[in-house]
Amino acid sequence: MVMPIVRPSRIPGFLKPYVLKMHITDKHVSAQVIHTPTTEVAVSASSQEKLLRPSIGSTRDVAAAAKIGKLLGERLLLRGIPAVSVFLKKEQKYHGKVKAVIDSMRDAGVKLL
Repeated sequence: MVMPIVRPSRIPGFLKPYVLKMHITDKHVSAQVIHTPTTEVAVSASSQEKLLRPSIGSTRDVAAAAKIGKLLGERLLLRGIPAVSVFLKKEQKYHGKVKAVIDSMRDAGVKLL
């Protein structure tokens, strides 16, 4: 008699449900974390927010991008999201403003997958 094959339980479809997407222009930096199964924006931060404009000063430089990343990381931890995967477009390289956002999120305590 042949024993049936015992298969392990199925792996969930989304191992990385939260994805960081950034939009960086010459004047502004905005980043948002999207919950991929429901396609809802979980948390977002932008240099165009009225509350941030006095504290940022210039919205063009790397320091502003770092502040956006730090704010996004704090908002993620308040929502109870400890880890995020990073999605970079083809033209985005891990350099400059993109690096500042990602590194300041990591410094805020968010794990990047």
